[in-house]
Amino acid sequence: MAKTTTACVQMDCEIGNTEANRRKIVDGIRSAAEGSARLVIFPECALTGYCFDSLEEAKPFAEPFDGPSAATIAEACRSTDVYAIAGFIESDASNFYNAAMLVGPDGPVAVYRKAHIPYIGVDRFVTPGDKPFAVHNLPAGRVGMNICYDMSFPEGSRTLKLLGAELIVLATNWPAGAWRNPEFVINTRALENHVNFAAANRVGVERGWRFIGRSKIVDYNGDTLAEASGEREEILFAQIDFQESNNNRIIKVAGAYEIDRIADRRVEFYDAVTQKQE
Repeated sequence: MAKTTTACVQMDCEIGNTEANRRKIVDGIRSAAEGSARLVIFPECALTGYCFDSLEEAKPFAEPFDGPSAATIAEACRSTDVYAIAGFIESDASNFYNAAMLVGPDGPVAVYRKAHIPYIGVDRFVTPGDKPFAVHNLPAGRVGMNICYDMSFPEGSRTLKLLGAELIVLATNWPAGAWRNPEFVINTRALENHVNFAAANRVGVERGWRFIGRSKIVDYNGDTLAEASGEREEILFAQIDFQESNNNRIIKVAGAYEIDRIADRRVEFYDAVTQKQE
């Protein structure tokens, strides 16, 4: 099967300096494309920074999905023939979302709004995401998006898998103390869903919060293909087999040891998962 080079750009960003962050994203797209990447992933809130103290402080740096940053990123994608996913604060009427934009050579493709909102950073002030999980058909394959804390809820990844995702992308800002996410959770989400998983984290210190890097790309077996350092800006590359993630039946010994984590589900026992707890 043909494989596609995917890149995670592990970067530091400057809070409230969209112009500088946008330049860094464009440079990251170009550098990743030189390494043959066809999909380039950036961290959560890569355009804006994350540790805002109020919504009023963050608002001037928010923009619509089809705003100036999307236009600039689209131009970089057009000149390099790649697709890019980047985190930003989205403004839509009177609402503001922690979001990720998917942009390609022809312009903005889709936006995902973070569904699960922790009480930290700008998430304390934004509106919870109101768009359902969705899978997008790209030249490389079918891609779904999550943002940071979403990964803590296995239902999101499972939903994307059932919708046909061959790769789940996580734009994230893992701070100090979140080391279990790259250590265990990314690989678990990939393994339990038989889906490729790519997480782009940031590095650096922002208003006293240190971010731990360790961006990671994992294949559909839960095996790590590539992992970044914990401190420095870098671009992580891996060859991803999108199509193979659809072969859900794993045959260890034909007729004696075969499993399928999708077909073997017992959905009649899962009602509690979708019931809201009092």
